[in-house]
Amino acid sequence: MRRIDVIGIGVGIFTVGGVLYLGLRLAGLDTLSAGIWSQVLFLGGLLGWIATYLFRVVNRDMTYNQQLQDYEDAVLRKRLEEMTPEELAALQAKLEAED
Repeated sequence: MRRIDVIGIGVGIFTVGGVLYLGLRLAGLDTLSAGIWSQVLFLGGLLGWIATYLFRVVNRDMTYNQQLQDYEDAVLRKRLEEMTPEELAALQAKLEAED
C-alpha cells in the first residue's frame, strides 16, 4: 500500500466520523448524545472491520499468502515443463511407489 493510500484512508475515516456526527445532529440529537452515538457507531464499524481482517489472517486468505502460493505454483509448473520425458517417468514412478 502506498503512502498516499494510507493518507486517503485516514482522511476518509475522519470524514465518515464527522458526517456521522453531523447526521445525528441533523436527526435531532443534542451535541453530547450525537458525539457519543457517533463514537459508538464508528467504534463498532472499526471493530467489525478489524474482525474481518483477523478472520482473513486466521484463514490465510491474505494477499501475501495468495501471491506466495501463485509463485510456488508457477515455479513448480516451470520445473515440470523443463523436465525430460525420462525425468517425468522417474518422478511418476517414485510417486506411485509412495502411494
